Amino acid sequence: MKPAPFAYARPTDLAAAVEALAGSTNAKVLAGGQSLVPLLSMRLAAPALLVDINRLPGLDHVTSDASGVRVGALARHAAVLADQEVRRVQPLLAMALANVAHATIRNRGTTVGSLVHADAAAEMPVVLALLGGSVDVVGPGGRRTVAGDALFLGPLESSLAHDEIAVEAFFPALAEGSGVAFREVARRHGDYALCGVAVLVRLEGRQIVEARAGYLSVSDLPTVVDLAPALAGGEAPSDEALTAAGELALAALDPQGDIHATAAYRSQLVRVLTGRTLRAAYDDARRRTEQP
Repeated sequence: MKPAPFAYARPTDLAAAVEALAGSTNAKVLAGGQSLVPLLSMRLAAPALLVDINRLPGLDHVTSDASGVRVGALARHAAVLADQEVRRVQPLLAMALANVAHATIRNRGTTVGSLVHADAAAEMPVVLALLGGSVDVVGPGGRRTVAGDALFLGPLESSLAHDEIAVEAFFPALAEGSGVAFREVARRHGDYALCGVAVLVRLEGRQIVEARAGYLSVSDLPTVVDLAPALAGGEAPSDEALTAAGELALAALDPQGDIHATAAYRSQLVRVLTGRTLRAAYDDARRRTEQP
């Protein structure tokens, strides 16, 4: 199929881009286009106007400091994945990005675009939600910051107004004593995950004082679950504690069946991946705290 007819604008400054969006209640922003263009081609989206932001200056940055990682709206997945400072400051980003589609798509797709596309089967939204990150957006009223837990409203629905452009995402740095891990299961590497789990663990000594997991491709929204109650403030999680964590996560989720996987299979993936990823995050935290 071909896209429905639409008008096209390619502004060269941010103010003009916002003005173009404000002039239409049925407009879409084009950055990488790896999610939007297929929707246009299948006519699952039919905007009257497409605003291409690829000529806007200063939006392709990837910067890291002690507070975290900042990613501009035009920074490609591949650039974020290849950045060694990103891996040092917040390693969960690289872990998750390595599972985003295929290299060809990562070369064009944008990390910020993936966030505001708000697909609960995508990796970046759940990473933002788990880390407590945020997205800066610019509209006619100026610039504002949207917290990660306020960004996602429903399937493919973000809290951005129609005349706002996401310009930067912020991912907090990995705190001292913490470890992370990411696991997902897909039919083939690069396909959408049938279930994915990201885990953040924080230790004091060898005691687990924080354990949270984010789930993708399970519910309509990227969902974060507190796993600490299943661990009872213990040290290395036992097999029984890992099983309890999986059941705790499942109780907080509502796995849905579709043409790719039944609800029962997704439920089993939640159980298994929760335990495996939690163990890996704990081991990661131990390695980091024991490094000289």
